[in-house]
Amino acid sequence: MVYASRFLRVTSPFMSGPDVSQVQQQLRELGIYQGEVDGVYTPAVEVAVREFQQRNGLDVDGIVGPNTYQALFPGYKGSWGPLQLTVDVDNRTLQVRRENKVIKTYPVAVGKPETPTPLGDWSIVEKTVNPGGPFGARWMRLSVPWGGYGIHGTNNPNSIGKAASHGCVRMFNEDVIELYDMVTIGTPVKITGTAYTGRILKLGAEGNDVGDIQQKLKVLGYYTGDVDGVYGTLTEQAVSAFQKDQGLDPDGIVGVLTYNALQKIWDIIQGDIQP
Repeated sequence: MVYASRFLRVTSPFMSGPDVSQVQQQLRELGIYQGEVDGVYTPAVEVAVREFQQRNGLDVDGIVGPNTYQALFPGYKGSWGPLQLTVDVDNRTLQVRRENKVIKTYPVAVGKPETPTPLGDWSIVEKTVNPGGPFGARWMRLSVPWGGYGIHGTNNPNSIGKAASHGCVRMFNEDVIELYDMVTIGTPVKITGTAYTGRILKLGAEGNDVGDIQQKLKVLGYYTGDVDGVYGTLTEQAVSAFQKDQGLDPDGIVGVLTYNALQKIWDIIQGDIQP
């Protein structure tokens, strides 16, 4: 499976999809957007997003990324009450909790060792009915800022209970349909276990994730060394320069904010609008 999360923004042609509709609808309910909820990210939507970002102390760039998603959809307190999801990648289970009480447990498939499921505290930022193919009956994208990870159904039910995915959490289709109807945008998701991705990168780190950062920074003109997966002085200097240009603390360490900023710029220069 190859799936990339996207930053909603004005492009040519305009980006469109259910994620755009959700943003438009929320902005309408907040009284910031007066246009149609048609799923098309037009300049009028960008103006509304900028207004929302300014009101909420966010980076005013007109781009809907993880921080803006989380501010737009802060949580759900509907008939189910505040729900939390917990994914245990070691035991390969997903638990639904309400007020710290487990009300449902599902078996899941998680990421393979080379493409692990990202540990951390995330939230659901997008929901789609019947995406089909490897996504099965339902898709719920997570707020992981450096990749397109989600909870979804599958066309390979034999994979459930195994470390088999590219980092996503797979469920039986009948289970993901039930879960989809319980949760909404903003539902918190805690992923725990011993495997992880998106680790903090700093001087001395080695691995494919370091090589990926080097490659991106090289294309952006910040890094001039070899793409060797070794976080040396040149990599640290390149990261610091990038952070400075993005208004971040130029500490030379790749954390969540730097991942987020780098992915946003990368999506824009690559023209990546795939959901």
